Amino acid sequence: MESSPPTITVHVKFAGRTIPVVVSASAPTAELKLLLQPLTNVLPRGQRLICKGKVLAEAASLSSMQVGDGSKVMLIASEGLHQGDGPITKNSSGTAASAKRTSNVKENHTQKQEIVSKSRAERWKITGVIALSDSSLKAVPEEVWDCGFSVRVLDVCNNSIEAIPQKIAALKSLNKLLVTANDISDEGICWEGLSCVQALIVLSLSQNRLVTLPPSLGSLTFLRELRIANNMLSNLPVEIGLLKQLEILIANNNRITLLPSSIGDCESLIEVNLSSNLLAELPEAFGNLQNLKTLIIRNNGLNSLPSTLFKKCWRLTTLDLHGTGITNDILRQLEGWEEFDERRRQKYQKQLDFRVGSSGVFDEGADDSDRRS
Repeated sequence: MESSPPTITVHVKFAGRTIPVVVSASAPTAELKLLLQPLTNVLPRGQRLICKGKVLAEAASLSSMQVGDGSKVMLIASEGLHQGDGPITKNSSGTAASAKRTSNVKENHTQKQEIVSKSRAERWKITGVIALSDSSLKAVPEEVWDCGFSVRVLDVCNNSIEAIPQKIAALKSLNKLLVTANDISDEGICWEGLSCVQALIVLSLSQNRLVTLPPSLGSLTFLRELRIANNMLSNLPVEIGLLKQLEILIANNNRITLLPSSIGDCESLIEVNLSSNLLAELPEAFGNLQNLKTLIIRNNGLNSLPSTLFKKCWRLTTLDLHGTGITNDILRQLEGWEEFDERRRQKYQKQLDFRVGSSGVFDEGADDSDRRS
């Protein structure tokens, strides 16, 4: 059985007292606020948490904001956002409710400790966010699958996880699956189960051991962001063209030699990064990507570009050609070059203004042929 991620004890100062709260080191601030609600009678939206002079961001993990074991956090409550009898303070007034709380301090303390130490699965269901990055995991904990429809985000980056099993199908409402930097191979992903997660918008599988992607990738039709960098992929499936809503494709540092022409059907693509692969050409269908703004293809064996790239991709402003055989002379021969160059100049005008002696010519990796050795 896998061990739980490390927990920390945070000392929260509020209304003249210090409240110890046990929480996962990788938990977001939102989860800490939920744990504080029954201890302070202050609703999460009325809590402002400050540590080391900085306000803790709602979605950021505690570890990312340098909140560690023994850290002191100040809670500032907003007026009108309390529940029950109002915020629990150190000095009680003469009301019956306050007197009752004072006379039962030990009982309440025990009760609150039980709430604080409630299972992480219950907390996940409340927040909809499972944050387990950097938790020394070799497998996704079983209680994750029991959360079912409650989960919107599953982050297990930077672990040693080897598999995404069939049970992933239970997370029907999952929007983001972040599995970057693990030890997952082709056999480790149950694509049949993953295909059932139709709400998936972001899929990050970068820095694993993937060699191929199956045709079933095309069934994730709501996907907007696909990150598969730093694997060992040699190609992309033809079915990638079914991802009509895909906006970001990050596939750099692989071994891709050829792209399917169906990539031109990904009509929503805005950013594509294919740098550091083994590409010798791009399909002409790239010209169909009319929403494309950024194309990064540095460090490939390219000597030409699709003939309609500049003409049809009328929003393109960023083109990185470093480490390719494409020269300025080649670019100037393509229809639409002048319009692209003007858009690029406008985007980088401020930078050009501050560059002393700059000629303003296209310098993103394409050299003039008479300057190449």
